[in-house]
Amino acid sequence: MPAADLDGFKSFFELYPFDDLHRFHRPAAVVGTAFGGKYESIIGFLAPSPDNPALSDADRDVAKALGF
Repeated sequence: MPAADLDGFKSFFELYPFDDLHRFHRPAAVVGTAFGGKYESIIGFLAPSPDNPALSDADRDVAKALGF
């Protein structure tokens, strides 16, 4: 993939993220804070970190090097 295309995809997904965290979990956590909840505890309940992450440390390093 040419660098220009990769940069275009990166820019698009930064502007218009459509994963569940951005579409559902974060807005629900914000609404939950209006009812007296704590944002961090709500987002931790709605979107917990996986116990066995799919990415290894090497995968994360490569993604970081690519700017993701």
